[in-house]
Amino acid sequence: MTGILPIKKYGTHSALNMFHEYSMENPEYLAEYVGFTENEVRSLCAEYSRDFDECKAWYNGYYFHECGPVYNPNSIVRSIQSGNFSDYWNQTETYEALRIYIDMNFDGLKDAILKLMAGGRQVINTAHFQNDMTTFANADDVMTLLIHLGYLGYDTETKEVFIPNNEILQEFVTATTARDSWNEVVNSVQRSSELLMAAWSKDEQAVADGIEKAHLETSHLQYNDENALANTLSLAFYAARQYYSIVREMPTGKGFADLAFIPRRKYTDKPAMIVELKWDQSADTAIKQIGEKEYPNSLKDYKDNLLLIGINYDRKTRKHECRIISY
Repeated sequence: MTGILPIKKYGTHSALNMFHEYSMENPEYLAEYVGFTENEVRSLCAEYSRDFDECKAWYNGYYFHECGPVYNPNSIVRSIQSGNFSDYWNQTETYEALRIYIDMNFDGLKDAILKLMAGGRQVINTAHFQNDMTTFANADDVMTLLIHLGYLGYDTETKEVFIPNNEILQEFVTATTARDSWNEVVNSVQRSSELLMAAWSKDEQAVADGIEKAHLETSHLQYNDENALANTLSLAFYAARQYYSIVREMPTGKGFADLAFIPRRKYTDKPAMIVELKWDQSADTAIKQIGEKEYPNSLKDYKDNLLLIGINYDRKTRKHECRIISY
């Protein structure tokens, strides 16, 4: 047993060779013992009368191909004991530990963290990580450490990292909003509640203006296609995570909806929202596509409380346009 980090690499050879490691990066057949499996969490929620869907929204996200979803056992136990869904991570690790690493001045690190906080994924190379907490050569090394510390999930097939769940996202928000150097996150988080309220009230101009501000704040990020626009929206709608499960590229009968906001069981009074994004077209075209491809059929349980939102970005004018209708 090595603790949370793999065996330290020294030069060309490890201090231990012929040693088989099972880590957060690749646990192999021990994957189901890293934490609680989804079936185990489902059984615990049933036994102690806890809401599994809410538990999943807070703590799901780690995933290994050998066993599927894996949950942080400490957070599950604390949540079930207390009866509350909250961030229990900071009771074993302070946000300062995370802040030290994401503040490191490596090219591309800040952009990658912003992308991850917006719900995106980032391809990294884990091979050069020296398996300690002090030796870093680039941004990939820092993110590889965050995999082993549990701050990032890792897909072994695509070699991508991601923020696994709402609990860990809250740690990133806390770590970044405490620093002046992360004004992009501070401003987006502070205004995200206003943006969500504007969407609920179908205030198209306010939504367009809110997205405009979010875009300007993250303008140093690559912003040249609908996927980049989706990243901006995900960060701008940070407050929506309290009420919704947010699905990127939600499959429907005739295509994929760019963003779907599905109310969690505790908040069924909130409207479900389908967002279609366009680039150099029009918001009306986005709304038309939602209808033509029958995206609402995937959320038929919300047909009496469903908002269809079309958003377009015009590269020439650098303006966003929004159209919102009730289904």
